[in-house]
Amino acid sequence: MKLGDTPTVQQLKAELGRERYKKQYRRVLRSTVYTLIVVAAVAVLVATIWMPVLQIYGSSMTPTLSEGDIVVSVKGSEFEPGDLVAFYLGNKILVKRCIASAGQWVNIDEEGNVYVDGTLLEEPYLTEKALGDCNITLPYQVPENRYFCIGDHRSTSVDSRNTAVGCVAEEQLVGKIVFRVWPFSKFGGLK
Repeated sequence: MKLGDTPTVQQLKAELGRERYKKQYRRVLRSTVYTLIVVAAVAVLVATIWMPVLQIYGSSMTPTLSEGDIVVSVKGSEFEPGDLVAFYLGNKILVKRCIASAGQWVNIDEEGNVYVDGTLLEEPYLTEKALGDCNITLPYQVPENRYFCIGDHRSTSVDSRNTAVGCVAEEQLVGKIVFRVWPFSKFGGLK
């Protein structure tokens, strides 16, 4: 077609179809981008407000959790003895096992057996028991609004048995560890 020639009806329909396709493509692309932004924003909110995702550093929770594991915690849940909890200590987040709450008495013998209110704890998650780094006077009563938390690798964990960490206050708690998402070979719920 030369400049100045009148386009045919067929050519006009084809050009109109291309323009409609471009508009529809832009609209779908824009909609997809907006949807992805909203989904990302919601995921970030959920991850920071209700279900923080944490990476494990150190060996204080082996064999239950290993360095590099990525876990999901749930905020605002009730904590019971045996629960894995994450809490702030200074500018770090630590993960330990809650074994006693406010008012309960904790005692640990030389072999590392843990007693709460005089009852020996069943601890199937441990591979070895140890008194570990303990500088508190035993038996020890857990103060109000606090939790006594210790690591599963008792010989290396610095936890509520040591005054450097002490009992965990409710306002320090990040949440209860409920799920491991990495590595995939260990994917699943945690006890």
